[in-house]
Amino acid sequence: MSTPSSNSLLGRREFLTAASTTAAAWALLQDAAGAENPAANVTDKTSTIRITGLRTYWVGPIVFLRVETNHGVVGWGEVKGVDPRVSKPLAESLFELLIGENPTRIEHLWQKLYRAHRDIRGGAFLVHTLAGFDMALWDITGKLWGVPVYRMLGGPTRDRIRVYHTAKAVKVPPHGVYEHSGTPADIDRMVNAIKAAREKVGPDGAVMFDAHSAVPPATLIQLAAAIKPYDVLFIEEPAVPGNIEVFKRLKQSINIPLATGERDRTIWEFVAYLHERCIDIVQPDCCHTGGITSMKKIATLAEAYHVPLAPHCTANFLGIAASLHVTASIPLFLIHEFYPDNHGFNLKGITRMDFEVDKDGYVSLPPGPGLGVEVDEKFLETAAKQPQTYKWPGAKLRDGSVADY
Repeated sequence: MSTPSSNSLLGRREFLTAASTTAAAWALLQDAAGAENPAANVTDKTSTIRITGLRTYWVGPIVFLRVETNHGVVGWGEVKGVDPRVSKPLAESLFELLIGENPTRIEHLWQKLYRAHRDIRGGAFLVHTLAGFDMALWDITGKLWGVPVYRMLGGPTRDRIRVYHTAKAVKVPPHGVYEHSGTPADIDRMVNAIKAAREKVGPDGAVMFDAHSAVPPATLIQLAAAIKPYDVLFIEEPAVPGNIEVFKRLKQSINIPLATGERDRTIWEFVAYLHERCIDIVQPDCCHTGGITSMKKIATLAEAYHVPLAPHCTANFLGIAASLHVTASIPLFLIHEFYPDNHGFNLKGITRMDFEVDKDGYVSLPPGPGLGVEVDEKFLETAAKQPQTYKWPGAKLRDGSVADY
């Protein structure tokens, strides 16, 4: 006859035996599952591709990045909008964080670079350089899968992409820098430029006015009062970024859609515009805001506020393609800046992308695999060996004081 204590002891033995058997079975299942078990492969143990090398090329205003792997697949990116004398060695320094990593872990590597140093995260030099690496990683991953990047972003949401400048879409520059309140001559200069552009594209075309932060708030309010709300698709860069209250004041005074974003970086700088409802269109630049990964997040954030994108883009074909791939995949989009013919930005002969612009002013979706951009490496190497210079830009008012531009 068993006693309560012996029954208890027997129960514990049976439990331990069962647990041991279960653990052994689980271990066998784990061994058997191996590569098929997603939870066991978060570090891509079954993939042998690794980042092995980096080559940097400084040509004109751009630093080109060539990220190499042990599988022979390479990815290309570009760094622009900052002094290349700084961004080139910065890219070579940041590469220390990428060597030996799997290039397809794009989000992880983006976070690793962005958050690598608490005191420089979010700054222009870091984020612009990060954008070049991000493009290269997406380029590698698309080539590995044999698909255009937009396929990995959820697939295309449109069949073609509206761009400017075309016969049906023109952006008007401010034609100068302005004082903090305008004269009749100042206002007439801008109004007449807008009128000429409207006559060129017709009533069904698009005219955009780029204030370029060169038209101070009071002068911009004067201009807006001199044109009808529908004369332009939007006013771009209505103020210098940094104080959201200025944008709020302009939005309260101007009945024309306002757009900005080319000098804002990552979701953390865009969220204030959206939350305060002072911008109608956001204009992230893929090369300025941290690359494809970051631009896609900005588009999703803006979607929550029903705000479309009109991407800023003054890049080489690598930056153009990266931006177009994101644009192809997002739901809310208005128009895309597009300078394929070397309007001071695209360096002829180094890169090439197949595209067509139709009669309506729409460009075809970017090709693949990856970014779909061909790089003439011999031409690039020759160009990079030539003496390179960089000059800091700047603008002044008539009295010699520093102006925004």
